[in-house]
Amino acid sequence: MRSPEQVVALLRASWRRHAGDWLGGGGDWPLRVSLAPPGERLASAHWAAFEAWRSGWKDWHGGEVSWAERRWPLLGGQAVPEALALPDAEALAELLGESARWQRARARFDGWAPRWPALAATLRRQYALLADADDTEFARLGDMLAWLQAHPASNLFARQLPVAGLDSKWLETRTGLLGEWLRTLDGLPRDGDFQQASGLRREPDRLRMRVLDPALRARVGGLGDIHTPFDELAALALPVRRVFIVENKQTGLAFDDLPGSVVLMARGYAVEHLHELPWLCAARAVYYWGDLDTHGLAILGRLRGHLPQATSLLMDEATLLAHRALWVAEPQPHRADAIDHLDAAEQVLYRDLRSDRWGVRVRLEQERIGWNVAWARIRSTLSA
Repeated sequence: MRSPEQVVALLRASWRRHAGDWLGGGGDWPLRVSLAPPGERLASAHWAAFEAWRSGWKDWHGGEVSWAERRWPLLGGQAVPEALALPDAEALAELLGESARWQRARARFDGWAPRWPALAATLRRQYALLADADDTEFARLGDMLAWLQAHPASNLFARQLPVAGLDSKWLETRTGLLGEWLRTLDGLPRDGDFQQASGLRREPDRLRMRVLDPALRARVGGLGDIHTPFDELAALALPVRRVFIVENKQTGLAFDDLPGSVVLMARGYAVEHLHELPWLCAARAVYYWGDLDTHGLAILGRLRGHLPQATSLLMDEATLLAHRALWVAEPQPHRADAIDHLDAAEQVLYRDLRSDRWGVRVRLEQERIGWNVAWARIRSTLSA
């Protein structure tokens, strides 16, 4: 026996799954939900509950409850509610208190689907956006999409776009959504990026480097701290002997002078592009020092996939255990069971971190290691 509350819960779950599918007139209507009526034996054994259940459906408002007359040997003729039927999505929305959201989503879908037919299936999956975005936001999304589609190769930067109300920060947080729509409209691969889909000009990839040797600084006009587009940095002719790669900017800024050395800062998973720097590939030694956690070791593996000579620095079990008091929790550990290009000890360390050997999601951030300890280890590389 399904009570009104149980049926409403079922209908709400169905609404969450299928409301988008019902936009544009989709769905098989009327929607019928069985009330799971009991047989005579169950009704007789639980007569009070049966009467309360039947009374609840007699007082029901919303949709149409169908009743059947049962002729039972012991209980005689009994009117039993069998099913609830709802004629359309609008009636279901009213029953669930979703009318305002439904009307808003339907109006927006009906406005966009004829304009961009190829987006209809995508928009059905984005019911929450259609139902909940405020009017200014939704209008701006439409204006932005229309402009980008009309100018597929503008080669403009985001701040140059003549779209009312647009600012670059707004666009930065919506490139995933707009990119998906543009790729769908233009039949582009789903894994493409926003710049490819939009035709907007990409800001140059920049890399920050500190030159730690006075003789090397003299080769670049005395500059010691350089933040420049990647291709310009690649064009430098630097006889570098040692390259240190660190994740934290302040860690890189803390380096003192070291002969024949530079330090590159804050690259994250983009380290896999560093092999495109000719002078780095020619260096005698490359050291990577990242956070001591699963992602730090994964980044090391990706770097070493392009630069096999890369050596880890301060990313070992002894360093981790010596700084137990400074551990924090890694927000979302890496999912891979193993990481390519790690050596045996690094692979064991990765598995131990991932299996929570020493605690839940253990992480030692690079900058938490005492600088006296770190600098002594860095200095020791000069004799390596």
